[in-house]
Amino acid sequence: MIQLRPLVLAGLMALSALPLRASNDIVEVISPGGITAWLVEEPSIPMLAIELNFRGGAVLDPEGQEGVTTLMMGLLEEGAGDLDASAFLQASESIAARFRFSAGQDSVNVSAQMLTENRAESLALLRLALSAPRFDAVAVERVRQQMLSGLARDVTDPDAIAYDAFSRAAFGDHPYARNSDGTVETVAALDLDALRAAQARALVRDRVVVGVVGDITAAELGPLLDDLLGDLPEGGAIDVPQAEIGLSAGVEVIDFPTPQAVALFGQEGLARDDPDYLTAYVANHIFGGRVVTSRLNQALREQRGLTYGVGTALAPYDYGALISGRFSSTSGAMAEAIEVLRAEWARMAEGVTQDELNVAKTYLTGNYALSFDSNGEIARAITGFQIAGLPRDYIETRNDNVMALTLDEVNRVARRLFDPAKLEIIVVGQPTGLESSQ
Repeated sequence: MIQLRPLVLAGLMALSALPLRASNDIVEVISPGGITAWLVEEPSIPMLAIELNFRGGAVLDPEGQEGVTTLMMGLLEEGAGDLDASAFLQASESIAARFRFSAGQDSVNVSAQMLTENRAESLALLRLALSAPRFDAVAVERVRQQMLSGLARDVTDPDAIAYDAFSRAAFGDHPYARNSDGTVETVAALDLDALRAAQARALVRDRVVVGVVGDITAAELGPLLDDLLGDLPEGGAIDVPQAEIGLSAGVEVIDFPTPQAVALFGQEGLARDDPDYLTAYVANHIFGGRVVTSRLNQALREQRGLTYGVGTALAPYDYGALISGRFSSTSGAMAEAIEVLRAEWARMAEGVTQDELNVAKTYLTGNYALSFDSNGEIARAITGFQIAGLPRDYIETRNDNVMALTLDEVNRVARRLFDPAKLEIIVVGQPTGLESSQ
């Protein structure tokens, strides 16, 4: 039976989608120790999904230790307490518990899924990983080599080269300009003291945001939160400066031999708490959303065949926001593609049509429910609501707010968001007839 448990969890996960209907489905739970979580109860399926988001991620890496938060998070499932990496893996597999640890620029994330019958053992294992990681030398070197292999591949990857160049152009001396995976030099130099310091910096009780979905009541969840997180240290406020976006109009061509040249482009965007953010989201969907009908896809792919695909997105980092996009094209076609991109960026500042807005509203409101197709996705979503400062009834009001947007409102924000005088483009490759203009 033990061997069948992972299959049981996989089957339950496949069946675990539930309709998240309204704010009434989301309950705020405050533990006896003061830890807050948002909970969606689903007692019909015997499993639990927990999402933990600790504010402050790779952006907190000390200078010269870039990559330390990513390495530390990669080691949390490589042994804890009296369990080495092999024993920890066997323990989690024996109870069909799934843990995923990751690091981003603004936070570190923990996703956990477990069966109700094994909840106590699963949470004890997760608590051990968060509070007592071993950082054994063998495991450290194994994960370190994985990161170094990835960094070595980045040197030959046009997308990675473009991303690094765009980050440096956008953020200058700000920590966002650094690769969250570090450099070959910094990752190679990280030692046990640096890992312990990163753990103490990242896994802290007062910066954790919690989303829980599944077979548990609010009364059960409160003490569970204290048991899982109560012993973590306090981390205090984050001291990170606001980034000054340094992008300006122009093209930077980075000579690199590759069959397909890559273009990364963008300008300053809108913060997540900006009152115009939802309107900007709709405007971006019309312009470069990953749908066939987006303006960029129509202009670059469908009408001219200059690329296989193109997309743009809002990137509201905590300390600096961007709107950016990416496409690839042949060396001979890249110059024409850049001219089309510039023309469409300028045309977007002139506004959209009522038909385009109507199509976007239909897609965005109809597609919204598909964002919640599993307990894990719902846990991540309600954690994201909290991070963004959205109310618990956001899921109930979001589609109405989208439908209420007027053409004048969308066009006002489009003029604000798309400024052709600020569009910066990084091209990696050997494009014909295209030179740097900066």
